[in-house]
Amino acid sequence: MPAGTKISPNLRAVLEAAFVTFLWSTSWVLIKFGLRNSLPPLTFAGLRYTTAFICLTPFIIFNKGHLNTIRSLTKQEWIKLTLLGLIFYSFTQGAQYLSMSYMPAAMVALLLNMTPIFVALFGMFLLGERPTIIQWLGIMVCIGGTAFYFYPFAFPQAQILGLIFAILCIFANTGSSVMGRYVNYSSRLPALIITFVSMGIGSIIMLASGLIFQGIGKISITDWGIIGWLAVVNTAFAFTLWNKTLRVLSAVESSILNSLMLPQISILAVIFLGETLSLRQIAGLILVSSGVLMVQLKKKYS
Repeated sequence: MPAGTKISPNLRAVLEAAFVTFLWSTSWVLIKFGLRNSLPPLTFAGLRYTTAFICLTPFIIFNKGHLNTIRSLTKQEWIKLTLLGLIFYSFTQGAQYLSMSYMPAAMVALLLNMTPIFVALFGMFLLGERPTIIQWLGIMVCIGGTAFYFYPFAFPQAQILGLIFAILCIFANTGSSVMGRYVNYSSRLPALIITFVSMGIGSIIMLASGLIFQGIGKISITDWGIIGWLAVVNTAFAFTLWNKTLRVLSAVESSILNSLMLPQISILAVIFLGETLSLRQIAGLILVSSGVLMVQLKKKYS
């Protein structure tokens, strides 16, 4: 780009969102490292997001404007932020960590990448939105790609439990995608306030649940380093930047950019986690990504 050329707000938001997807993709590798070190999944997730919430606290308490904004939150706004915290953090992230404790990272990523398909299906049944022919084709391609990836459908006992958690995560992720876009688009609140309040509520509930049901485990210095990086960089910074991009990008644009995580996670899992992908599984990943894009792009241009 020539010197002095200004980047449009939309392009800047696209680049920022793409950078966030890379940070989130590296999170999957770091999460796997922590889980391999026997960190309890719910406690691990709760520590990450509670630490991120604590990291954001100084930016709130030392900013009079942010404090006044929080003090002026209406009852309806508290309800929205509480629901967002429960769905986006407690349910979605908790289920993701639990599923990753039983299944390979690439496998979980493939399943969660199907969230836009479920959004389209729920829209049909709950909102009366009829998918177009191309959208139906995209759904079929995505389902076919998933079947191709998992064929011959022989799951070890442990992976079946992980599959259940992954399915729960898909539904929670679907709800959080809709709720997150609604809150950020319709709210008068800055992105930092939305992130701070919703993350605080969701993370504390998740950490409390982890401590009650799974305990604290044995956390090494390396584990604390992983938690710290995930909390400060991949959570506090990344989620705030993502919420900022939601004010510029459409829901479709955000979903498409979020879909970039599937190939990134798969490549990183092979390089850093020693996971292997057969040609059939690679083809399944490509089909799923293509199906999701067909559903999303048709929404944008129809």
